Amino acid sequence: MNRRAFLLSAAALSASACGGGQTAESIVATTAGQVRGAQEAGVHVFKGVPYAAPPQGVYRYLPPRPVPPWSGVRDASALGPTPPQPPTPPPLDFFAPAIPGADYLNLNIWTPEPGSARLPVLVWIFGGGFDTGSNGLYDGRAFARDGVVFVAINYRLGAEGFLFLDDGVANVALLDQIAALEWVRDNIAAFGGDPGNVTVFGQSAGAMAVGTLLAMPSAQGLFRRAILESGAGNLCYSTHTAHEIGQRLAAKLAVPPIREAVAEAGVERVLAAQSAVMSDLARQPDPQRWGGEPGCRVNMWRPTLDGATLPAKPIDAITAGAGAGVDLLLGHNSEEGRLSLVPFRDLGSVTEAELTTAMHLYRLPVDRALPAYRTAYPAADPGALLAILQADWFYTIPGLRLADARAGGSAPTYLYEFAWRSTQFGGQLGACHFLEVPFVFDRLHDQRMQWITGPNPPQQLADLMHNTWVRFARTGLTHWPRYEPTRRTTMRLDLHPTLVDDPYPVRNLWDEVDLY
Repeated sequence: MNRRAFLLSAAALSASACGGGQTAESIVATTAGQVRGAQEAGVHVFKGVPYAAPPQGVYRYLPPRPVPPWSGVRDASALGPTPPQPPTPPPLDFFAPAIPGADYLNLNIWTPEPGSARLPVLVWIFGGGFDTGSNGLYDGRAFARDGVVFVAINYRLGAEGFLFLDDGVANVALLDQIAALEWVRDNIAAFGGDPGNVTVFGQSAGAMAVGTLLAMPSAQGLFRRAILESGAGNLCYSTHTAHEIGQRLAAKLAVPPIREAVAEAGVERVLAAQSAVMSDLARQPDPQRWGGEPGCRVNMWRPTLDGATLPAKPIDAITAGAGAGVDLLLGHNSEEGRLSLVPFRDLGSVTEAELTTAMHLYRLPVDRALPAYRTAYPAADPGALLAILQADWFYTIPGLRLADARAGGSAPTYLYEFAWRSTQFGGQLGACHFLEVPFVFDRLHDQRMQWITGPNPPQQLADLMHNTWVRFARTGLTHWPRYEPTRRTTMRLDLHPTLVDDPYPVRNLWDEVDLY
């Protein structure tokens, strides 16, 4: 019996032993050993399953290694450890629940039935600026309920995932994600999934990662579809900038700029040094390098264009045909920047000078851009305009460029704009960053998500969005027309969804701006 047949047989036997889903546990055989999951709300759940060896010592800063096999049955009923990271400031600290431990290269799986007929697979890459977050926040039971195998992965963050020292190692975090996708390819059939029908999707930094994976040679063939929520693979470092940041980190640690020395400094010292470097960079704001403009945090860690793991800018690689056969759904929220502004200050406190400064930093022609934004959004004060401006820089315009780069390809591209406005903070939070996630996951009742949605968010919108994501994972289609540059058709998702053509009144202002 070959390995794949063994996995399917073992999974079927375990499902049978569980009485057709009536008992409280399930056992599935992976390539490294057996795992025991649990049943929650009628679906099978496996948590903390390792897809790579625990990164310890200098291996914290090196590419992932295979999972060591184990004997017996490994418990997979509780969340596994989370990647080391600095604390997230309140009130956003609910994004990153911390669980200590070395085995943090793990994934969680929700499935209708192990060993069942091949079902579509969704693989989730969380966001958090490439230095915070974990898979523990994301519950996939609604996807499993609706016939999809859902997988949420962890990956290395901060220096562990993105340290560049010009030593032949780069983009370790992205290599983690590829290792997780390879694990899915080799194991997901035993959990009821179809390894030939994998959709990788993510939000914010997770969407940036998905857009980058489209361009990475080693990721080709590992997924059939992709969904990018608020991100388009547009944040990448040159080797010069990435090396400068690596040197700054080593200097803060007072160690030679080599991986062994950084590893010997210890996790807590490295996290403290990261924060110190971020503070330094915040005094030198530069959106085209590390951010730090008004209302935005420094994005100190990004993928690096190292010429090997990531040979070219994702937009250039995609224009040249990379990922041309991958079905794509991408979009943004109308007022993304409000999440980084409203919880910390009143929008009315944003000054005209801050808005103008942000436009200068974004390299926009302020003499034309300021009146154009005011004309396009006549009711918006400087704070509201700053939130829209940030959305355009980070998400809207890069998404349009990515969609344009795929024009004429065989696989379709679909665009959406999430426009429903949260009632939180007196309505100031609006259609902010991350707000679409509880709708996509159909988790409006999750108290952690209600912090951002407010009470009584519309279930009918969650039904529409969740079912759209499920349909796309199953078929590669949505219920609206594919994107074409001549019309720029976009589905505006709100209480009353509306199909609109070219709803981007200021996009031409960005034509000469380098977003990469």
